Amino acid sequence: MLDPILLWSGLINGLLQGSIYALVALGLTLIYGVLHIINFAHGSLLMLAMYGVFLLFTNFGIDPYAALPILVIGMFALGYGLQRVLIGRASHGRDENILLVTLGISIVIENLALFFFQGDTRTIDVPYAFDSIEIAGVFVAIPRLIAFGAALLIAALLWLMIQRSDVGRAIRAVAKEKQGARLVGINVDHIYAVSYGIGIACLGAAACLLMPTYLVYPTVGHAFVLIAFTVVVLGGMGSFPGALLGGLLIGLCESFGGLFLGESFGQIGIFLVFIAVLLFRPSGLLGSRV
Repeated sequence: MLDPILLWSGLINGLLQGSIYALVALGLTLIYGVLHIINFAHGSLLMLAMYGVFLLFTNFGIDPYAALPILVIGMFALGYGLQRVLIGRASHGRDENILLVTLGISIVIENLALFFFQGDTRTIDVPYAFDSIEIAGVFVAIPRLIAFGAALLIAALLWLMIQRSDVGRAIRAVAKEKQGARLVGINVDHIYAVSYGIGIACLGAAACLLMPTYLVYPTVGHAFVLIAFTVVVLGGMGSFPGALLGGLLIGLCESFGGLFLGESFGQIGIFLVFIAVLLFRPSGLLGSRV
């Protein structure tokens, strides 16, 4: 029988880790919900953002949390430019071409990272990296607690922006009916680029929250994007609340899977849940039938 403290620790660690998964998945689900494409460059762009945090810290001494607005704005600009200048034009309006273009972007970014940084792992040394706080008998790393709170706050702000702002209403209109939105004067190409930019900006925020406790290397995005795809499908394609709920559930599955099956088999639980959802609720937990 497992110690209740161990179970409580698994619950807390699962929720903390799941919040980061949810933040990465929010950008992915926004891009899918508006552009109706799977962004194969998502993992590589997360890796690029993590290297951005690393370079800002090592070259200019900017703390990862202080770098958050810089990375969010920079990644938004990069995402907007990629969609407006490269993805939209190269795809010629065809979804299958968009998939190939994003896959090509991913390959280019990863190989550039290998060229400039080689395959070595890099990390940053912040003074609070190993600081912790006790919560009901469990010691929790302060950077992970900050990441949890920031991820929930960013998710809430993003949801409010989509629901209440004029840009959010335009995004929802384009996602619902592209031709109708164009007829009422909405610049669909601009909204596509804005949506892609916001999705990539979420990766900039995630990178700042990850770097105090994570390593960065050219293929680091693979593990995160694989789980992000699982989160999006689990929560429901295009659903913001579903992505948040799915991220937290996946974090719990990984944490408790590690407790019961061992650390090396911890992620088996994620894919067992994923298969079960596909079998019994293909639209996801909060998704709607098409």
